[in-house]
Amino acid sequence: MVTLRAMFRCKACGALNNVNSSGQGQAVCGNCKQALDLSGEPQDVDAAGMTRTLNASTVPVLVDFWAPWCGPCRAAAPVVDAVARENAGKLIALKLNTDQNREAASSYGIQGIPTFIVFRNGAPVARQSGAMPKLDFASWLAEANDPT
Repeated sequence: MVTLRAMFRCKACGALNNVNSSGQGQAVCGNCKQALDLSGEPQDVDAAGMTRTLNASTVPVLVDFWAPWCGPCRAAAPVVDAVARENAGKLIALKLNTDQNREAASSYGIQGIPTFIVFRNGAPVARQSGAMPKLDFASWLAEANDPT
């Protein structure tokens, strides 16, 4: 059996965990010992949580800059969720509410939402604004995650 390594963020404490995806047993956080969610579902974070994840992740991180009142953000949410789940372990998906984290949004030059930024090794490598159909979003993300 082939064992693949994947990375997941603990919803309880925010720690990043490398997981052997052998399919055996329940994965738990190495930091707080809570069960890890291996679904790949995007996680809500504040600015500090986003920064910690960006600085520590060894896999690409997708950040969805959004706000609850934004219609296109709500329309994009199921697309982001589906694509993030399809890439579970290969990337970490985060959602940053720009209303609650104005300074962080401003520091990345967010002027319109939704805006999606892919980070690798803590640095932005791709950026896209506006809601997209799932196939377009998945293609953009695949291209952004291609390290070549």
